[in-house]
Amino acid sequence: MTLTQKEIERLFRVPAKGRIRLKDFDPGWAGRKELRQLGKGEIKARADALLTKNRESLNAAQEVLWATDRHSVLVVLQAMDGAGKDGAIRHVMSGVNPQGCQVFSFKKPSDEELDHNFLWRYMRALPERGRIGLFNRSYYEDVLVVRVHPEILERQKLPESALGKDVWKHRFDDINSFEQHLVRNGTLVLKFFLHMSKKEQRRRFLARLDDPHKQWKFSDADIDERDHWDAYQDAFEDAINQTSTKWAPWWVIPADNKWVTRVLVSTVITRSIEKLGLKMPVVPPGRQVELVEARRRLNEEAQR
Repeated sequence: MTLTQKEIERLFRVPAKGRIRLKDFDPGWAGRKELRQLGKGEIKARADALLTKNRESLNAAQEVLWATDRHSVLVVLQAMDGAGKDGAIRHVMSGVNPQGCQVFSFKKPSDEELDHNFLWRYMRALPERGRIGLFNRSYYEDVLVVRVHPEILERQKLPESALGKDVWKHRFDDINSFEQHLVRNGTLVLKFFLHMSKKEQRRRFLARLDDPHKQWKFSDADIDERDHWDAYQDAFEDAINQTSTKWAPWWVIPADNKWVTRVLVSTVITRSIEKLGLKMPVVPPGRQVELVEARRRLNEEAQR
């Protein structure tokens, strides 16, 4: 399934100011034609090998990110329930030093959070320089869930001047400005929409119900939200079109096959960090002299 950078961008990256349609992206995409002719076992083995390689490369890239302490990485994951956000985070980031990454999952906002602008609680969770931060859902919920369920907007304590027909356009503008501010200050922003079919979501929900060890994951709200599937697809499509920019593009990742999702997400994250061109810091000459003296003292200690 190894693809060149140009192929990945052509297939999955949403162009700035583009007008994509989600129905033109195949959620069941599973690689080149020759790969699809292989047996499932061989496909999985190849995917596991590539994911392992990506983990090693990502770990190396994160070490340089940490050492240089000039950049941070923000990974945004958005999807319908059951698309595999948790699994993608677990499998992609398993090889990274835990000190170098942090994961935030945002639930229903608290009263304190509702007393601030909709971006406030996300700003507080941004990754520090040298770290990779992952948002399992994000500020995009305020142009997705809130848009599908406008009654939520009524509970956000907004003044009349902040409402009206342009409320979504204003929020898109706020998000674009916010992300541009982050990029200008050294944060690499990577946004992934895990694109799953309604049929596959149904299959995964049934699998949760059938497995006693996974039933805890199931929520009645998951079924209720399926009734709004088309409205969510429209909201995702509009949000992606309005906020895929040169500085913070969206990637529409096929999610019907979990191995595809994990390989593609890990590939994009790793290659994007590598494209920053970071190098391990070089110790200045003055410090080199101090290190020589430190070595001399340690060697003397061993001789006593």
